[in-house]
Amino acid sequence: MVKRDRDDDIGARLRAVREAHGLSQRELMRRTGVSNATISLIETGGPSPTVGMLKKILSGLPMTLAEFFTYDGTSANDKVFYSDRDLVEISKGGVSYRQIGGNLAGKAIQLLRERYEPGADTGKLPLRHDGEECGVILKGRLKVTVGGRTRTLKAGDAYYFKSDQPHTFKNESTEPCELVTACTPPSF
Repeated sequence: MVKRDRDDDIGARLRAVREAHGLSQRELMRRTGVSNATISLIETGGPSPTVGMLKKILSGLPMTLAEFFTYDGTSANDKVFYSDRDLVEISKGGVSYRQIGGNLAGKAIQLLRERYEPGADTGKLPLRHDGEECGVILKGRLKVTVGGRTRTLKAGDAYYFKSDQPHTFKNESTEPCELVTACTPPSF
């Protein structure tokens, strides 16, 4: 898969996804509460939406952020093997989520290679979603908080929990932390 600059194709991608679902801008507006003027501005190359705004728009399709950024106009493919360059980056900033496989529609598992730069975290608000997730630390240290329980994990350590519990991740060390995680069902 060719790596794309997501800021350059968000508008065109949104239009393609909306049209593939057979929706007008007005129908998407009715489903999401986002004005069709805003949708039109995004689709015509105006300012890139925030992650929160994009998630709100995608809720009317419905489609996850990962599905949106990997949408290529086809259904999930039968690809089996992936090189490092095939992993799809689905985040920005100090936390990198590199997903194995593009479109996860109809898939049961989301597998990620994650990297937390020193000081990076998942944000002030704890994450919560349906399903289960697990991970194993490959390099560095990561502070993991799940349902009020906290532990700093090091290389070789792992975690597994039901994802409806509030959870956060933070790299409090001075070295990057790398890990492989799985989530079912896919949540991004």
